[in-house]
Amino acid sequence: MRTVEWVDDGPAVKMIDQRRLPHRLEIMVLQRPQDVASAIADMAVRGAPAIGAAAAFGLALAGCVSTAEDSTALWQDLESAAETLRSARPTAANLAWALERVLAAGRGAIEDGPRAMRQALVDAAQQLANEDVEVNRRIGQHGAALIPDGATVIHHCNTGALATVDYGTALGIIRCAHESGKRLHVLVDETRPRLQGARLTAWELEQYGISYEIISDGAAGRFMQRGEIAAAFIGADRVAANGDVANKIGSYMLALAAADNGVAFYCAVPTSSIDLSVPDGEAIPIEERDPAEVLDLQVAGERMAPEGSRARNPAFDITPHRLVTAFVTELGVLRPPFANALASVLERAHAS
Repeated sequence: MRTVEWVDDGPAVKMIDQRRLPHRLEIMVLQRPQDVASAIADMAVRGAPAIGAAAAFGLALAGCVSTAEDSTALWQDLESAAETLRSARPTAANLAWALERVLAAGRGAIEDGPRAMRQALVDAAQQLANEDVEVNRRIGQHGAALIPDGATVIHHCNTGALATVDYGTALGIIRCAHESGKRLHVLVDETRPRLQGARLTAWELEQYGISYEIISDGAAGRFMQRGEIAAAFIGADRVAANGDVANKIGSYMLALAAADNGVAFYCAVPTSSIDLSVPDGEAIPIEERDPAEVLDLQVAGERMAPEGSRARNPAFDITPHRLVTAFVTELGVLRPPFANALASVLERAHAS
């Protein structure tokens, strides 16, 4: 089952509602582009590659449900829908990248009329989704070699099949190592405040039969100090030109603990998440989410925070490139200096 799919006879976009996991596996069928945007903003679908695919399908849906009868009017509807989708979450590079790719396909068919434009949009979105699965499998193959047989590794947030169209990035590396016959154990950061690790990564590891234990985010350093962890793995929502990484909040603290204890810190990233237009992490917009996600957490059925409390809730942080051991992309493993390596791998990706 793919995380997000196109439904031809809808037309509609079908996706797993990740807010319901691990207790219920529910499928959403969305028939309006604004509903796709809401699903992205509300984190029914999350993870940079999955967000990109959802946005691509959302734009294709906008073209199909538009009542425009000429190319000019249809293009105006597409631009409006793209702006709505683009604003759903600002940090993930894949969202804007996917929209531009599908818009380019529609633009290329303008002279052929609305029907051709609509088909071009659907075809481009489908191709993007199919490519994501292949990209993730190649990331897994390159990264699996980094995990020693019998190792314990730590993983932050969720970067598995749920965060992509299928298979996964950082968790895909762990999955690929397991499928190749390596024995391994995973320490799963809870990933507060939305608990993507405890809810989603643990659920995926159950499906794959991979040994794991859930730990609180703050416990990671303890296990590193004890020498129990061979490597740390994260994904990325955006990588700047110098190698700074925007990823789920808590990634920076994990990277600091890894550096202090000599633990390899790997970032799995498709080339579509590399953004050379931003020079460093300071230029990456960081999404601030509703404080209620922090304040409404419950312990033993009771709200944790006192009434009247205030909170701050950044969804991501920036890990400086100096703390990253290597990037694992679909085109191979990148080592420092990252500015040259990232520029080179993007050039290769565009040429292929």
